[in-house]
Amino acid sequence: MSLYTGRGDDGCTDLFGGGRVPKHHVRVAAYGFADEMNAALGLAACACENVDARLAEIISLLQDKAFVLGADLATPPGGPHEDKVPRINSSDVKVLEELIDEIDGQNAALKTFVLPGGCELAARLHIARGSSRRCERAVSTLNHAESCGQDIMIWINRASDLLFAMARAANRHRGIEDTPWIAE
Repeated sequence: MSLYTGRGDDGCTDLFGGGRVPKHHVRVAAYGFADEMNAALGLAACACENVDARLAEIISLLQDKAFVLGADLATPPGGPHEDKVPRINSSDVKVLEELIDEIDGQNAALKTFVLPGGCELAARLHIARGSSRRCERAVSTLNHAESCGQDIMIWINRASDLLFAMARAANRHRGIEDTPWIAE
């Protein structure tokens, strides 16, 4: 099977379940940003060391769910292949909330905004968080134009919260203090 098909050369792409839309369509942007988030997570995974085994495990879970998110967004509800695609649901949200509680419960209480950075893993997790926020904005735009489901909106919001907690945990594991943002 060839990697290229030429079907997108006209600036359009196929949605799973039928229909073609321009590549700048809000749905395509949303699942494109889910893919970007997944790539950023892969970059973060490369910086995990033995000290970060739990964070590596969570990154793997997030990557899996980012693929589910992309497939969910690429498959409009009511299409002929809707039953072939896993969907983000409330149990996925609950898993993220439990992980946030687990990871952030070990971090020092926040007293101020913190600047992204610290160790390499933390910096990469902050990049993944930024990607998840971009995805969230695109999903919000899509949800305003055509409903994509409340669970997706909640999940992507929780994902960025989890990534923030994980970045702080990566610094904590290495004995690096958060850098507070000081307003001038």
